[in-house]
Amino acid sequence: MGKNKLGICLIGCGRAGMIHGRNFMNKVPGARITAVADASEEMARTAADELGADAWHTDYREILNDRTVDAVVVACPTNLHRDIVVDCANAKKHIFCEKPMAMNIRECDEMIEACEKNNVKLQIGFMRRFDPGFIEAKKLLDSGAIGELVQLHSCTRGPSKPRPWMYDLNKSNGILAEINSHDLDSIRWFAGSEVKELYAIGGNFRNPEAAEEYPDYYDSVLMNGVFENGVQFCIDGAAYVQYGYDSKMEIIGTKGKIQVGRSEANSVRCTTPENGTCIQFIDSWMTLFADAYLAEDISFVEAILNDTQPAVTGKDGREAVKLVEMGNLSIKTKNIVRL
Repeated sequence: MGKNKLGICLIGCGRAGMIHGRNFMNKVPGARITAVADASEEMARTAADELGADAWHTDYREILNDRTVDAVVVACPTNLHRDIVVDCANAKKHIFCEKPMAMNIRECDEMIEACEKNNVKLQIGFMRRFDPGFIEAKKLLDSGAIGELVQLHSCTRGPSKPRPWMYDLNKSNGILAEINSHDLDSIRWFAGSEVKELYAIGGNFRNPEAAEEYPDYYDSVLMNGVFENGVQFCIDGAAYVQYGYDSKMEIIGTKGKIQVGRSEANSVRCTTPENGTCIQFIDSWMTLFADAYLAEDISFVEAILNDTQPAVTGKDGREAVKLVEMGNLSIKTKNIVRL
């Protein structure tokens, strides 16, 4: 460990990576950014300058023997996660890995095994578990406020046009992975159980240019299923909806319901004769979950310093990846999949 603070290396300096980087720069007690790594030299240099890192690299393996790096934040494309996490675990670095954890459950198992063998922490980036609204909703559910849990309805819809690599399901695992991983983790968290069976359908409605080369690509998906404890669930996801970032959950009990998530960017409402009442919609997940990202980064460092289990474990990441795999199988075969 560093002299005064836990030394963090950010691996992947894109949008999600820089959220974590800026948190570790000056908002997380007991930690600081000591290095960054990105395949793009320009991005690595720029990130190092902004974050005040001591070093930047274009190959993450250059930090494996760096004693000033105690832990890493892995925020690069999903298909790179397995090798990076295993290498860093073998180098005795604690690991925060963004979602989706990996491309398949085999990779997840190898990552978990490497971390356990080397006695390093592994936390997965499901930040909704740290969002005040979701935390309060879970407390209300557990308190019996709405009776026994019956159904969970969860949606995430993103406004941005997918980047070209996302059309290839061999690289992205589809929007079930890229967009709905958070929903899959949240419903497991609220249900307190594992999925028994599911059925999913998908379609490409907004990106016709991808259809010829990537006929399996889908930008909209519905998944229904049931947990082992009988709780029913429904997930919907969409990419490139354009109207804004839409994330919410409805929790149905025997005596009532809980709703969590918001669409409004702020409390301002403008009413005119011409347009009626206008409300600005949330534009990005970066805006909606800014506080949750900070809370999960703080939690990761506390787990290392206090030698406690991370709040979101490798098993949680693995189960979400398993549901993505089963959902994609259901879409492809048009069959119900029993786990």
